[in-house]
Amino acid sequence: MAGFSFTVNLPDEADVRSILPSFVPFLEPWDDAGAEVMEHIFSFDACTEDGYCMPEACEVDRIKDGMGDTVLLKSASGYVLIVSPVSGKYEHVMDVSADFSCARASLAWNDPYVSQALSSLLRIVYSMSVLVHGAVCVHASCVAADDKAYMFMGRSGTGKSTHSALWLENVSGASLVNDDNPVIRFSEDVCMAFGTPWSGKTPCYRNVGYPIGGIVRLVQSGENVFHAMSDTNAFSTLLPGCSVILSDTGLFNAACDTLVRISECVPVGILECRPDAEAVSVCRSSLEIALDNLQGHAGYNG
Repeated sequence: MAGFSFTVNLPDEADVRSILPSFVPFLEPWDDAGAEVMEHIFSFDACTEDGYCMPEACEVDRIKDGMGDTVLLKSASGYVLIVSPVSGKYEHVMDVSADFSCARASLAWNDPYVSQALSSLLRIVYSMSVLVHGAVCVHASCVAADDKAYMFMGRSGTGKSTHSALWLENVSGASLVNDDNPVIRFSEDVCMAFGTPWSGKTPCYRNVGYPIGGIVRLVQSGENVFHAMSDTNAFSTLLPGCSVILSDTGLFNAACDTLVRISECVPVGILECRPDAEAVSVCRSSLEIALDNLQGHAGYNG
């Protein structure tokens, strides 16, 4: 996934393809050649509730959304996460090392939402572990057009999916890469966007990657106006959409290093927009101008 590999060890009776169907496009045969190419970033071991003892930990954060509750706790060796899916009847617990390279989870296998809980835990581990490897997961919708990726960020309900759908309707050959949680990573100094198994309510699980042509934060408005961002303004535009534990200095600094690099070589802007075809036209033309302005610079994402 984005050039990174990880292992997930489940009980023998668990069928990974049925429990994690969105991960199937990312499964690849493992051999010595693959081991040389892929960068292994974490291991995840799931055990039964009887074989698990949660370490002592203090609560750091609590998130409640349409998918259920997630509690983050700090332990002596790293973190503990407790995920309770929408039913509220079951808890899935995971403890993980400080760098998120090693995770151990106790899953309630009789929970009808166990697949959702496992996927959520893996998303958290992946998004934190990639930070120390020069990558970052972002809350965004991402489309591909003209062999480049375009990412649309914004608060929930802003219209990220709607704007992506408008690109698919109005840009010839455009396709959806991911609708909720793509990952950004540099490959041979080119800033790339990759699909992941986590795509929100839109099932789009594509194992693909494209050079990024632009990253845009959407703001609902009665008119379509693009504001190009650069330097610290570009960084500030990107940071709110980044998946990172803000209170963790090491992870936060790693995320900031990557975001600075992104802001130096990728067009970043804020688009005040209506949900119409003109918004797509304004966005595309403005990003083309921003790309032209970056050409010739040392950090250009060519």
